[in-house]
Amino acid sequence: MVDERRRETTGFMIAAVVAAVAAAGYFMWREHVQSRAHALLADALAVQEARIAVPGTPAAPGTYPTERARLEAAIAKFKAAADGYPSTDAGIFARYQEAADQLVLGNPAAAVTAYQEVIRRAGDTIHGQMARLGLAVAQARAGQYDQAINAFKELAQRKDGPLPVDGILMELGRTYREAGKRADAQQTFNRLVAEYPDSPFTQEAKRELDTLNKAA
Repeated sequence: MVDERRRETTGFMIAAVVAAVAAAGYFMWREHVQSRAHALLADALAVQEARIAVPGTPAAPGTYPTERARLEAAIAKFKAAADGYPSTDAGIFARYQEAADQLVLGNPAAAVTAYQEVIRRAGDTIHGQMARLGLAVAQARAGQYDQAINAFKELAQRKDGPLPVDGILMELGRTYREAGKRADAQQTFNRLVAEYPDSPFTQEAKRELDTLNKAA
C-alpha cells in the first residue's frame, strides 16, 4: 500500500511539473509573439510618421517623395503586422491603421474589408467600436449609403459608449445629404444643433442646414 501511494504521489508530482513547464512555455511563446507583433507595429508607425522630402530634391533615407508614397509604404507595413499576428492587440491595432490609411488613400473598398476584420477580431472593445464607425464612413465613401446610414443610426443610439454621438450625427447628416435624402439630412443636423449646442460640430451643422435651405 505504501508503494502504491508513493507511485501515485510521484505521478501527481510529474503531472504537476509537466503542467508547470507547459504553462511557462506558453507564456514565453505568447510574450515572444506579442514582442514581435509590437516591433512590427512600431516599424509601421515609424513609416507613417516619416518625413516627406522637399519637392525637387532627392528623397533622403527615411523620407518619402510624396504623401501617397508614404501612405502606401505604411499600409504595407501595417498589413504585414496584422497578417502575421492577427489576434494580438498590436495586430488588431495595425489592421485598424491599415483601414484608416486605405480610406485616406481613397480606397474605401479596401478600408471596408480591413475594418470588418477588426470588428471580427475586436468585438465590442474600443477598437471594435471605432472600427464600426470607420466602416460606416468607408461605406458612405463607397456609395453604400443604406449600409452606412443604418450603421450610423445604430452607433448614435449608444449614448453611453466611448464614441462621440455628435460626431456620429454629423456623419449621418452628411451621408443622408449625399444619398439625396434632404429631409432626413435636415432632421439630423437640427437634432445635432438642438441636443449638442456646445459641440464643435454645431457650427458646421448650421452651415449644412443653410446650404440645404438655399437649395430648396
